[in-house]
Amino acid sequence: MTKVTDSLGFGSVAVLYGGESAEREISLQSGQAILDALQAKGVTAQGLDCSGDYLPKLEGYDRAFIALHGRGGEDGTLQGALEVLGIPYTGSGVLASALAMDKVRCKYLWEGVGLPTPPFTVVKNTEQLYKTAAVEGFPVMVKPAREGSSVGMSKVDTAGELNEAVSLALQYDAALIEQYIEGEEYTVAILGDTVLPPVRLETPRDFYDYEAKYHATDTQYKCPCGLNAEDENSLKTLAHDAYKSLEAFGWGRVDVMRDAAGEFYLLEVNTVPGMTSHSLVPMAAKQGGVSFDDLVVIILESSFCRNNS
Repeated sequence: MTKVTDSLGFGSVAVLYGGESAEREISLQSGQAILDALQAKGVTAQGLDCSGDYLPKLEGYDRAFIALHGRGGEDGTLQGALEVLGIPYTGSGVLASALAMDKVRCKYLWEGVGLPTPPFTVVKNTEQLYKTAAVEGFPVMVKPAREGSSVGMSKVDTAGELNEAVSLALQYDAALIEQYIEGEEYTVAILGDTVLPPVRLETPRDFYDYEAKYHATDTQYKCPCGLNAEDENSLKTLAHDAYKSLEAFGWGRVDVMRDAAGEFYLLEVNTVPGMTSHSLVPMAAKQGGVSFDDLVVIILESSFCRNNS
């Protein structure tokens, strides 16, 4: 892991946040925390709310720190625009961002390279629900194919609940119906080439939903995660393999479930994870000996050496 020795030399930095996706409010919080950290380290940084016609406002900046969650920021479109503008940026490039944001294509890729992910099917309207035979009974998770922060997501225990859950997901995108894995939930942050200590998530709610992530006071985060050394190493290796399979870069977070038999299953990769007071990457970094302010600078440093191929 890069050791932070000098926070200067970045030039002028635009922290890109907000936007118009369903994750706008969380992005504003992440962006403000990142902006505060950069300024505290002496970096010349300004925040830019990426709403409306914001690209012309990037003129004059030397690099960009992407804190824009969801569509328009995490799906490759912003990354492509920054490459056209010649502005170095943090995080993954166009391909990895697009694949990670599209949970369906990501799962197809993982199946193709032999990485474990729960069985699933996809429907584009409620009339296609007969295709749920692709999953092996209930419960299932229903989620929009291209949203984050558990937006539009539901746990479904019976066939009678399925139509409502799919209708909710379809308000955002095609609906991914995924076999529910009963067991422990983990998230693994990756910073550069370093896999940070995994975090185990515990919530009394049906699953780790939007409320549990950002508002609930009874969500518990275990870091160290409580796994024995062998199982933790297996989890970290799987997360790293999943991250690299997308050619992700700079930083990210991989979400994983573990069933009662001890098998791990990949859920998704986040290429612009949250950086709020409840966020998991800063928590894992702290356990690994990296402060929030240093974490932000390390991520920004990666914009110097990103591989745009």
